[in-house]
Amino acid sequence: MGDVINLNHFRKAKERAERTRRAEESRVRHGRSKPDRETQRREEQRQAEILAGKRLEPAEDPPEG
Repeated sequence: MGDVINLNHFRKAKERAERTRRAEESRVRHGRSKPDRETQRREEQRQAEILAGKRLEPAEDPPEG
């Protein structure tokens, strides 16, 4: 005869493994580290400043008079 197995432990371990696998997939698909997000934010800000510096007219000044 085989060993006695508690099916609740087996079922819970299987569910934990599945949640871990899905979490790993989600991290790969959606996740970015904080330094990556900060680098992208700084680069976007730098690009916006470069673009603003190349404007021929000042940005939206109220008319004087």
